[in-house]
Amino acid sequence: MEKVCIMGAGSWGTAQALVLNKNGFAITLWGRPGEIEAIAAAGENRHYLPGLPVPKEISLTSDLHEAVQDAGMIVVAVPSQAVREVLQQLKAVYRPGTVLVNTAKGIEINSGMRMSQVARDVMGDSILQSYAVLSGPSHAEEVARCVPTAVTVASSCESTAFFVQDAYMSRSLRVYTNPDIAGVELGGALKNIIALAAGMVVGLGYGDNTVAALMTRGLVEIIRMGVRLGGDHRTFTGLSGLGDMVVTCCSNFSRNRRAGILIGKGYSMDDAMQEVGMVVEGIHTTKVVKHLADKLGIEMPITQSCYNILYKQAPVSQEVTAIMCRAKRHEMEPLVD
Repeated sequence: MEKVCIMGAGSWGTAQALVLNKNGFAITLWGRPGEIEAIAAAGENRHYLPGLPVPKEISLTSDLHEAVQDAGMIVVAVPSQAVREVLQQLKAVYRPGTVLVNTAKGIEINSGMRMSQVARDVMGDSILQSYAVLSGPSHAEEVARCVPTAVTVASSCESTAFFVQDAYMSRSLRVYTNPDIAGVELGGALKNIIALAAGMVVGLGYGDNTVAALMTRGLVEIIRMGVRLGGDHRTFTGLSGLGDMVVTCCSNFSRNRRAGILIGKGYSMDDAMQEVGMVVEGIHTTKVVKHLADKLGIEMPITQSCYNILYKQAPVSQEVTAIMCRAKRHEMEPLVD
């Protein structure tokens, strides 16, 4: 059996370990000592995926060298703001040519880089031949329970994309390929802002009409920014754009939606994050995307309102009114100038 190392023992890392184990790979799950010890003791990831046994054949370790040694594929399943740190640790033990799969959905705050750009910055230009990003509407809680799911894998190298596609494909997980790394990464990151906004209006007590309007106009913002940053507009109406936005805006599994609901009910940003108890990617992404939009002159009213609520303590109801009272527009105006 070919060895796969999963870096990150959270919900998504654990879910991928379960999927790839069922697909016949020898899995090593790497994480912080406390996390690994807890999983080993309980036989399951009680904090993130309670009730799902972690098979004994899945190796558990907090030793990075042991984790990646002889691995044919390494999966990075940590929050986006931790990707650089993890890759810096990985660089010392990485074997050139090993397939590197990123599953984090975010943009680095300090640099504004996508995750593939972070990988290139840390690992060097050659990493792009072995790099892939896996994204799409895929809550870990459902993937781990073999609920039928479809995702996308993007790589600039066709053989790398096909390798990852073959590794993940199963009766319950369908994997499409896409050469548009920028679009897939941006779709996965930008939809978290819209999910936060959707949660906020639900928290205010508004209904389906409001959420549908937010999602539809949110997709316009995603396409505006995504195309400007190098993505193909077709990607944003696919699994890693529209598909991921739908599931993240509408599901109670969504951390961004749950955080948004709490903020809509009056919680502060910090209190909402503490209540959710896991990383809320959209909060970080809102900050970096708002500044990018200002720099590039891209109109993103929903993102601007989320920023005002999160970082300027503007009342949610005030921002909803501000969006609803904007000047009249034609719906079919070009999405990209």
